[in-house]
Amino acid sequence: MSHKAKNWLLVLSALAGIWLIRHGADATLLPPQPTAAQAYTGGPELQPGSPVAAPLNPSAPVRIRIPSIRVDAPVNRLGLQADGSLEVPPAGSRNVVGWYQGGTAPGSAGSAIVAGHVDNAQGPSVFYNLGTLQKGGTVEVVRQDGRTAVFSLDAIEVYPNKNFPDKKVYGASPYASLRLITCGGGFSKTTGYQGNVVAYAHLTAVR
Repeated sequence: MSHKAKNWLLVLSALAGIWLIRHGADATLLPPQPTAAQAYTGGPELQPGSPVAAPLNPSAPVRIRIPSIRVDAPVNRLGLQADGSLEVPPAGSRNVVGWYQGGTAPGSAGSAIVAGHVDNAQGPSVFYNLGTLQKGGTVEVVRQDGRTAVFSLDAIEVYPNKNFPDKKVYGASPYASLRLITCGGGFSKTTGYQGNVVAYAHLTAVR
């Protein structure tokens, strides 16, 4: 696993699961996980018949909307900490996501990475229901330039931390791609979440 991927996993696991520890990590409280039907059938591929929009010039995201799971959240810009690990969205807020501003901007060519907490000390957070997304669903990213980049979901998968496919998740893309990441894959009171849920999407329209 690359240093970059390790830093993402450390960040996501360090500030999630507090609510579960306090209330008991039973199955009724665990966030939903994607089904096998929502995974890629082979390697990363677009949904059949889905359009591919031309990439946009870079512009920072300011808001993300995922209608099917009622997400409508502001986007924070994340940098790197002194030890090289990624900053995180505010732990006290349950409705904010973070975008690594040193990477691809959503809507531009390449793989844009957006991370959100699955829960915090108060309860479920912005990406708690990420695992319920389905192929063909829509993700909207409002950008600083006034445009809204509309993405179509190609797959939603869950990976154990020890076998996280960093190249697949963070690798280059020939079109404008989006990766949404949160914690998942089971939970341990001693080590926290055992994996990550990743939703893959590509740009299909611009408003």
